Amino acid sequence: MSGETLANRLAKHFCSVTFNDLSADHVAKMKLFILDWLGSAYAGKDLPPIRMMRKVAASLGGAPEATSIPDGARTNCLLASLLNGASSHIVEMDDLHRESILHPAAAILPAALAAGEREGVAGKDLIVATSAGYEVGIRLGLAVGPSHYRFWHTTSTCGTFGAAAAAAKALRLNEDQFAWAMGSAGTQAAGLWEFLGESAMSKQLHAGKAAMNGLLAALLAKEGFTGARRILEGEKGFFRATSQDFNESVCIADLGKVFHSERNSLKYHASCGHTHSAIDAAILAAGGRTLKPDEVEAVVLHIYQAAIDLLGNIEPKTPYLAKFNLPFCVATALRYGRVQPGDFTQERIVDKDLLQLMTKIRVAGDPDLTGAYPRKWPARVTIALKDGRRLAAANEYPKGDPENPLSEREVIEKFKGLTGEMLSPARAEAIIERVLGLESMGNVNELLK
Repeated sequence: MSGETLANRLAKHFCSVTFNDLSADHVAKMKLFILDWLGSAYAGKDLPPIRMMRKVAASLGGAPEATSIPDGARTNCLLASLLNGASSHIVEMDDLHRESILHPAAAILPAALAAGEREGVAGKDLIVATSAGYEVGIRLGLAVGPSHYRFWHTTSTCGTFGAAAAAAKALRLNEDQFAWAMGSAGTQAAGLWEFLGESAMSKQLHAGKAAMNGLLAALLAKEGFTGARRILEGEKGFFRATSQDFNESVCIADLGKVFHSERNSLKYHASCGHTHSAIDAAILAAGGRTLKPDEVEAVVLHIYQAAIDLLGNIEPKTPYLAKFNLPFCVATALRYGRVQPGDFTQERIVDKDLLQLMTKIRVAGDPDLTGAYPRKWPARVTIALKDGRRLAAANEYPKGDPENPLSEREVIEKFKGLTGEMLSPARAEAIIERVLGLESMGNVNELLK
């Protein structure tokens, strides 16, 4: 078999990457991504879908190989990755890579950490595994193209490949094994958007299963279990099966020279990423003020068409669905000046002020904004006040995007905010210190000890 398949090219490159190949800035970013992810994983631990998954996992048992963040238990690495992936994706505060339309952490980091704990790898190895997993997942998201996202949840599909790559590095697979892991990951990659309109719990399953399936693919490959090397570009492979505008060369272009993961976004608002530019545009337009319904005549939100296609028919019938409803998120921003996890409650979705503001918000597509997507996720908001004033603002890069990044201090504060009800201040500080000093850790089992 020729060594020129895409899976082989990826394997050849990433099997050779060591910690010393990563710049200090890149390492710092990877550590912040890990800390940011841990905050989301703790934040989701007691929500109903995660409680259900914890109950199933507990009934299945397994060797104590890795940490289940939602309950602190040790379980087998596959179940740990499933639970940690699901828990980290439920409060909608996990990271986002804009151009690939991928949430890398929720799918990739659970596999990296579970494999790392199972093998007892050093902190440096976890950082390298994180970097490799992010890069593979993001590159495949870029290569498969925006048409993929119409039906397929990229975090679930491309995230499976990223999880396999991260686990492959943590498990120290050779090139053949890495390529086989890609093949087994690809044949398991799935995740359809139909759940969203029904407020089904599949989104958490998507992230958890992407992590679990990617790790399983790597564990099998380590034992010699083969996978299709042409899983990406083959006639019946991933690209042709799930995309109408794929560009296979993107996934291997400038390997080692361009790190797409460095353009990752860390969320500032607790809602779907497609709402963030609209939220920030509304806050900018309001000029730091909060607005009551009786002050507002009308609000017009212009946004790129993909956001409307995905979110346009979502009704905020539940707190979870409200995270995907543009009028609810914009109304929350106008009324409260921020969109935080505590804004999505049963009380808020029937709040009279928010409901009244929502009736005044009109959402429309804009060809220029659509043309900028997915390189940018832009929005423009115009507010007509009853006193005759018009307030307007546009936003191309919401807070947390690489062009408008969160500082290390802001990521730390976000972690503390997400974990305040789950971790004591001393334990939160200990985890922060361990993550920020991860390259000095001899065994990643110390991370959450």
